[in-house]
Amino acid sequence: MFENTSKRIASVFKKLSGNSKITERNVEDAVEDIKNALLDADVNLRVLRRFVNSTLDEVKGTAVLQSVNPKEQFVKIVYDKITALLKGDGDSSLHLKGPDVVSVIVLMGLQGNGKTTTAGKLAYRLKSENRRVMLVACDLKRAAAVEQLKIVASDAGVEFYSEDTSDVCAIVERAISYAKKNQIDTVILDTAGRLSLDTSLMDELGSIVEVAKPDEKIFVADASIGQEAANIAKEFNEKIGITGVILTKFDSDTRGGAALSIASITQKSVKFVGNGEKKEDLDVFYPERIASRILGMGDVVSLVEQAQKTISEEEARRMEERLENHAFSIADYLMQLESVNKMGGFKKMLSMIPGLSTAISEDAINTDELKKEKAIMYSMTKKERDNYRLIGPPRRKRIARGAGVSIGDVDRFLKKFEKIRLTMRKVTKNKKLQSALLEKIGMLE
Repeated sequence: MFENTSKRIASVFKKLSGNSKITERNVEDAVEDIKNALLDADVNLRVLRRFVNSTLDEVKGTAVLQSVNPKEQFVKIVYDKITALLKGDGDSSLHLKGPDVVSVIVLMGLQGNGKTTTAGKLAYRLKSENRRVMLVACDLKRAAAVEQLKIVASDAGVEFYSEDTSDVCAIVERAISYAKKNQIDTVILDTAGRLSLDTSLMDELGSIVEVAKPDEKIFVADASIGQEAANIAKEFNEKIGITGVILTKFDSDTRGGAALSIASITQKSVKFVGNGEKKEDLDVFYPERIASRILGMGDVVSLVEQAQKTISEEEARRMEERLENHAFSIADYLMQLESVNKMGGFKKMLSMIPGLSTAISEDAINTDELKKEKAIMYSMTKKERDNYRLIGPPRRKRIARGAGVSIGDVDRFLKKFEKIRLTMRKVTKNKKLQSALLEKIGMLE
């Protein structure tokens, strides 16, 4: 989402470091360039003005220009200011009651912003935290909304509640009563949306909130609509009183203005972001980590956490042993590629590694070639993946036919794999490099 903004801000810092000394004029020019980058990211103008004024005030009001490392001081101030934009009220946790009392979460927002899908993701997440969750169909306006929520609940493995009535407040009241009787401790209400804000929508939400007395009133916004999402959230906050925000489509390649505006405008925290279509794709929103990514500093902590979720300790230990014994095989390489896919792909990984997100373009990663390589590997037998030296001309012909590629493609892949093995061997021999990497990760954690 922030790829273009990150590249532009990184170029500002690079230009600044190219100056022999930093002056007030240098800083003003740098802040102006950052402002233009954020403006193109569709950040709210009022938010942008506050950011520019407070950044310049702090830079000029401190001894930044006379410090030993003025550029680092300036970057730190910009980082702090962007983090502050993203923080809202600083309270990103869900405030739910204990397991013996029913907690209620109301999800609200405009139609088409992903409330129903988000309801399933949130339910799945809370279920994994040992809560007993029930989704309640309160969208009685949109065709097939009830059936969609039923499917989402089934996929998340949680309870589902609906009634054949047009009285949404009665549904809410009876759903909460049902939850109390059936030891369900978390009720998520999927409310109706509209294509635009109107009085009837707000009246219905107000009635639901009055009956449900929810612990959380969460506004669900489409991150791809930019600062308009912040303006809509402001309306919901003023009329209903939201307690937090969930941003959907956070994995899109849009400009990111919603994320940078919504918390500042509403003074409510973004609690989660939707990062894909799967039920597992709901991530905690960490302002500091997002600010780091925007400034091109990466997000190694999130990368490590994602890796820990994807790769078990046993798998990691086995891989380490195989690397040390120079036994890295095509099967191991395939497993690594599959792990990268589970972690969101190369593009997502690059955005988390300091410097790489701005140094390597998306075009440099040939996804078509990677797909071809995977087809070649899947066309091999287990023995061939474990020992690529078995693959002579007849086997290469069979593998090419099975993968739907040419024999030349198979030859090129095997040559590439030999180079990968050689690189792996050099890395495992270089204990100093390994120690430096581990120390870096440890420091960041």
